[in-house]
Parts: sequence; structure tokens; C-alpha cells
Amino acid sequence: MRKIIMLVAMTLSFAAFNLYSQLPPVFGPEYKGNAQKDELTRVFISPVKVMWTSDNTGELIKNSDVLLEQGNSQSDMSRTTRFCSIKSTENDTSSILLDYGKELHGGLQLVMGGSSRREPSLVRIRFGESVGEANSDTYNSDWLMGFSTDDHAKRDIIMEIPRTGLIEIGNTGFRFVRIDLLQPGTTINLKEARAILRYRDIPYLGSFKSSNPRLDSIWLTGAYTTHLNMQEYLWDGIKRDRLVWLGDFHPELKAINAVFGYNEVIPKSLNLAAEQYPLPQWMNGMSSYSMWYLIIHYDWFMQNGDMDFLNSHRDYIVGLIDLIDSKIAEDGTENLSPFRFLDWPSTPNKEGVEAGYRALLAWALRDAQKLCEIMGESRSASVASSAAVKLNQKIMGHNNLKQAAALMAVVGLMDPVQASEEVIAVDGAKRFSTFYGLYMLDALTMAGKQDEALDIVSDYWGGMLDMGATTFWEDFNIEWMENSARLDEFTPEGMNDIHGDFGDYCYPSFRHSLCHGWSAGVTAWLTENVLGIKALEPGCKVLEIKPFLGDLEWAEGSYPTPYGVVKVKHTKLTNGEIKTEIDAPEEIKIL
Repeated sequence: MRKIIMLVAMTLSFAAFNLYSQLPPVFGPEYKGNAQKDELTRVFISPVKVMWTSDNTGELIKNSDVLLEQGNSQSDMSRTTRFCSIKSTENDTSSILLDYGKELHGGLQLVMGGSSRREPSLVRIRFGESVGEANSDTYNSDWLMGFSTDDHAKRDIIMEIPRTGLIEIGNTGFRFVRIDLLQPGTTINLKEARAILRYRDIPYLGSFKSSNPRLDSIWLTGAYTTHLNMQEYLWDGIKRDRLVWLGDFHPELKAINAVFGYNEVIPKSLNLAAEQYPLPQWMNGMSSYSMWYLIIHYDWFMQNGDMDFLNSHRDYIVGLIDLIDSKIAEDGTENLSPFRFLDWPSTPNKEGVEAGYRALLAWALRDAQKLCEIMGESRSASVASSAAVKLNQKIMGHNNLKQAAALMAVVGLMDPVQASEEVIAVDGAKRFSTFYGLYMLDALTMAGKQDEALDIVSDYWGGMLDMGATTFWEDFNIEWMENSARLDEFTPEGMNDIHGDFGDYCYPSFRHSLCHGWSAGVTAWLTENVLGIKALEPGCKVLEIKPFLGDLEWAEGSYPTPYGVVKVKHTKLTNGEIKTEIDAPEEIKIL
């Protein structure tokens, strides 16, 4: 009996330790504080296409189709195994460009099958989100202090590879990989060149399908864009902006609510942000991003109803409200910060940015008041309310800036119909924004212009798909499409490279991120407006289901809640009415 008790105690002790570290038993308790399990999953993906080789003779690069086969990460010296043979001459390198079919986050695994040298061989590996980027050189831009195309994640690497065995390299966002054999007079045998996809292995609980496959693709592309950015923390870009940016966070949060429901990456990232930027600092050094922090907390609470998490940020929220209030004068002027940021495309329009900035502040104060009422912080709720009253004594004009008009409509400072007809709906998808596009769509919806909104969704986010996108981009103007080649093609003479020839501010040319989470708000918008699913009470206890089909014949999908998945199907009848079928957990009230 004593032996059994001791065995159980030892088993429980080791189980508790192993749950934390996932280390083999040989690692003792002294490792408990410095070992952590990787939260993410790794999957190996073979290329789907050999895009190009530098050899037009068939003598220097042979059997490249071998690389398209499924591998096993095992080096092989067998004479019966076929390898992709890459040979360089004394004067020329040999190169191969591989396409993995989709934007990925991770790196590259090379499995070797021997070489003509006993020593390692020198290669150059270039990762690219586009064909143009994979074939480009690293450069520095002149914006501010100068930024490199690989200053956040290395995409251009010269390295030695072993004769046999395998080697892994890279941690970035990419779809294409170019390999150049630099060692002169050398032959290497590649058995495999598989991408390493590193991602959170979580189910897509939300879904969207309709009679328009283009909308379905847009919804799923936005979901995947956000998914790739759900790394250890919630990033905005897998190639660049691999940080927790609180403004960029909001459209991603909305997409996560619609697709994945609760995920620990959200509270983990909000905790990190509060630790990195203690008051009186602004989140990310930008006052507008501290405003987004308040809006994010409200939307996260409405989705999950997690009172414990909200209370854990109580002191920060209350302190932030007091900080903001201290910088708003009785006449409505405010001096939060000289740096007024909405998004990059709006930057030149100073007057419009000022109007949008103040509207964003009004939105944040409104949600802050609601949060304080939920937490029972009556004093802070009153402070937030009075601060908003002071602020809104001065309402500025949108100056034809779609971002500003959208925020003003969303927060109630401007009639949505007026905002839409004066600026947001003018010229359709022109002057739309990947980040602020969600709020422009929301304003159009509030104005009853859902048809126009759906057209813009198809033209704008669909336009990126037309240019070869498999994730949505940091920035996009539909004018770029004119006379431009797709990102998955070589750019013909006389045409623009959709990636390399555009971009602005901190993202010129190939520094431009083609997987940016702030562009994924369209997924949330389609769920909330076409499927018509919206949380009216914290924790999704009450959902409104009010679909809009427009020209669609039908639309169906699902939505994750703390009580389970809600499923809906909307069908347009011959008389124009919509038949709705709902399958929801019994804990949820449907309006």
C-alpha cells in the first residue's frame, strides 16, 4: 500500500511538472522555471509548383518535380531515390523558385541527399510574399531613419547547408522561396524543400457560405489572415509589424470573435500591452491606440462576458479614463498628444484626421463609460461621461476623409446617411482603407446602404484576390490594379509589379506586408451584416439575427459563443421575403 501511495505521489508530482514544461524525465525540477511548451503547431508543406529555374539546358537543374512530392524529413543516400540535382559552374550560379500556393508563416526545411563536396555548400535563400519579392534584393528605404525590407524578419539569407541530413531556416511571412547555389563548381542533391507552417491549431467555429462564391472567398481569406497573425501574441503582420499594436488589434479582435470565439491570444496580448505601456504612457506610444484599448475591452466583454479578466484590467481602465479626462478642457479642446494617428493613408489630410481622432476619442469614452458601469465604478463612469460631453462641444468637419466620416457616423457625431452620401460612398471603393474599411462599411450599413457596401467588399477586398492574394494586405488602392501583374506572376515588360511598385510611408515596395491583420475586419462585417448575427448582451446571452441578403439567393453560416456554436441559414423566397432557420444553444435568447 505504501508503495502505491508513493507511486501515485511521484506520478502526480511529475505530471504537474511535465504539464508545465513538457520535458523528458531526465530534466529535473531546476528546469521548471526556464522551460516553456511551444503553443503553436508545425506542419510541413511541399511546394505546389516550380515557378522558374535559371537553367534552360536541362543540364544544371534536374528532376525539380521531386520537390513537389510529399516528404518525410529523412535524408536518404539510397541509389534508388530520386533527387532534385542543382549544379553550378565555375562562372554561374543555379537558381530555382518554388511556389507553396498560399501565404504561410514559418520557414523552410531542406533535406539533403549528398553533394559533390565534403564540406558544406553555400546557398542564398530568399523568401517572398510575391514572385517579385522572392527575386528582389534587400534594400533600405529613406522613410524617417530608414527601414529595411527584412528588418522585422529576415527574408534574404546567405548560409551554408550540410552535405547530408537536414537544416531549417527562416521565420517570416512568405509564399515563394528562391534558392541560389552560390558555391562554384558544385552539385547538391535536394530531397525535399518543404515550407514549415507555424500556426495555432484551432478550429474555425465560425463559417460563411452564400450563393456568391466571391464573398465566401473574401470571408475565408480574412479569417486566414487573422489566423496567421495569432502567434504567441496577436501580431498585425507575419513579415512586418510582428508586434501587439492596439489599434490594428481591433479589426482582428472582431474577426476572431466571428471565426474562433474565445482564444487566449487576446487576453494574453492585452496583458502584455498593459505591462509594456504602464500609465501614463500611451499604448504603443500613440494616444489613439490607448483609445482602441478601451474599445477592444468592451467588444471582448460583449463576446465572452469574462468578468474576471475585465476586473484584472480595472485599475488600468480607471487610470486611463482619468488621464484622458485631465487633458480635455471645459471648452472641448484637448491636448492628449501632438501625434494624431488614424491610419497611414489618411495622414496627409490633417483636418480630416483631427475630426476622426476626436470621434475615435468619443467612441472610446462611450465604451469606457459602459465598462465602468459593468464593473460598478460609478465615479469613473461619470468621469468618462462628462469628458465626452466636454469633448463633443467641438465637432469638426470630416474634410472629405472617409476614415473621419466613418468614425463620426459610428459614434453618432454625424448622420450616417449624410456621412455616406457626402464622402464614404463617393467613388465606391476608391480611397478605402484596409484598416478603416470595417468602419466605413459599418457607417454604410447604418445608413441603409448595404448594397453599396457589398459592392465595395467585392471590388476592394475582392480586388486583392484578383491580384493573387491569399491573405489581405497592409494597404491597397484599387487604382493599383490598372496595368499591374498579379503577385503570383512574373511582371511583363511595361507592366507594374503590384507588390514592388506600390506602397508608401513605412511600407514602400517589397517592405509592404501582404498579410496584415488589420485588413481582416471584412470577415466580421460579413458575419454581422449578411448573416446578421450581433451580440446584444455580454457573453452573447442575447443575439440579434437580422440578415441582409441583397442580391444573394441564400447565405448560411455559424457563429461561436461561450455556450456553443449558433448556426443560421437564410433563404430568399420567391416573394422577396427571407426564410431564416436558426439552431442555437438553449442558453441564448434570439431576437
